[in-house]
This record gives sequence, structure tokens and C-alpha cells, in this order.
Amino acid sequence: MNKKYIVRLTVKERRILREVVKKLGGSSQKVRRAQMLLKADVAGPAWTDEQIAAAFDRRTRTVEKLRERFVTEGFEQTLHGKSRDKPPTEKILSGKQEARVIAMRLGRPPKGYANWTLRLLARKVVELEIAESISYETVRRTLKKTG
Repeated sequence: MNKKYIVRLTVKERRILREVVKKLGGSSQKVRRAQMLLKADVAGPAWTDEQIAAAFDRRTRTVEKLRERFVTEGFEQTLHGKSRDKPPTEKILSGKQEARVIAMRLGRPPKGYANWTLRLLARKVVELEIAESISYETVRRTLKKTG
């Protein structure tokens, strides 16, 4: 089967990838991408997608997408991965809202309940209009904060 996206590494790129693999430089994902690119190189071993997928315990589609990303987005983007467009977390509750959630948690639970649960706290926060909407996971992160 003819490949649409063919990996052709330059000498410099090959050297960088070998260095990443040798020194295990970076995340495990970065090292794995470096290993797969080295195996996919036409001037190197030129393994098939199936061989690479089997060797690194990945799906064939993962290898295909790696090849495509290398050709369309470039070496750096493929090796280091995509950066996020926006920060991973935004502040959902203000300081006053967080304080009210913590105070509620430290108080007695409603009648019929022995303890506060995260879901019960989330429902009460919305019910008392502390926040318009909130997930129990946000309540968990608020209560878990240390430091």
C-alpha cells in the first residue's frame, strides 16, 4: 500500500531524535514519538505502520496520524506535541464563593444525610445561588486545595 504521508528525516532531525531516545529527554510520549519517527524514516528502517504499531504497542491509526502530523505540521510540532490554545483551568469560583462552599462543608449536613457528599454540596451551592452552576468535580478541587 502506497503511503500518502512519507517521513523523510534530515540528518539534523535524525540526530535530535536519537539524542531524545538515548537520553530519554522529555516526556515518555515525546520519547515514544521520537522512536516511532526513527522507525518510519524512509532513509532508515522504513518500517510499515503495522510493524511500528506492533513494536510500540500502539494502534496503526496512531502511527498514521503521527506520519500525517510530521508532513503537514513539521518536525517540531510532531516531536513536542500541540500546545493548548487556552489555559487548562479557569477560575470558576471567586474567593468569596470558595469560602462559602468550605463553610458549608464544615457545617452540618441537611436533615436525612449523615455526611456531605460532593454531589450534595454541588446541588446546595446551586440551590443557595452561590454559583449559577457547578460540578461536583469543581467542589472536590475547591475542597482539596492546600497551601
